[in-house]
Amino acid sequence: MGDNTLNDFRHIPRKRFGQHWLKDQGVLNQIVKAARLNSEDCVLEVGPGKGALTQKLIESQAKFIQAIELDRDLVVGLKKRFAHQNKFSLREGDVLSASLEAGNGLIINKVVANIPYNITGPILKRLIGELKKPPERNFETLVLLMQKEVAQRIVALPGNSNFSALSVRIQLLAKCHDVCDVPSKCFQPAPRVDSRVVMIRPYVSRDPDFYEIGSFLEKLLKHAFAGRRKKLRNTIGSFVTSNDQIKEFFDSRGISLEQRPQEISPSNWFALAKALKET
Repeated sequence: MGDNTLNDFRHIPRKRFGQHWLKDQGVLNQIVKAARLNSEDCVLEVGPGKGALTQKLIESQAKFIQAIELDRDLVVGLKKRFAHQNKFSLREGDVLSASLEAGNGLIINKVVANIPYNITGPILKRLIGELKKPPERNFETLVLLMQKEVAQRIVALPGNSNFSALSVRIQLLAKCHDVCDVPSKCFQPAPRVDSRVVMIRPYVSRDPDFYEIGSFLEKLLKHAFAGRRKKLRNTIGSFVTSNDQIKEFFDSRGISLEQRPQEISPSNWFALAKALKET
């Protein structure tokens, strides 16, 4: 789809909706390729905008595309553009509150979206859940375009300067990896920051007490990463009593209170929360 189609219906991008149209064909193709769509897949597209990615999704093997768009003016243009497509349905609404079901009763199993930078956190919570509560729907794969800085934190490994509380949270909920970088020039208008596409595959089986432990882990992470340069001894020391069992646990896991929060792996953070909660 060339720039001409992008300009088929006039619309001034709205700052409050974080609107930036992705126009780069190569990136659009990489997003669809990463989703590995087949004839059984039903896709949720968040914020289709003028429909550049929508067009590619419709051309793919996917069985059905359910889109959600908040901007009423864009809804009019999208309905006009894709009126003849029977594998496409559009819902006007806010992704943070609208139904995530397909209008025709099919089960949506994948999400493909260029998500607005200003609501990335809330969207992630809604789509993949939180440490303290499960998502309302379980998706198999999410391919999301987001601000590069957030994407770097999502996939960062322990010890990396980008590793944060967000890294721990997301990596305990899903397997994440980079798809491609998206420079600002790939958009119209160009945002002030670069973007990146990431693939997120939520885990299905979890510890039976996952959300109970996760709720406690949230508190731990808040304390620990509030002083990310400080050692664990100074940030979560109040949670760790002089209990021999805890000391033994630290030793067995190769964790030291002299370490900093960004040096502890997500699985060790979870195990640590579990051990502290049990004692």
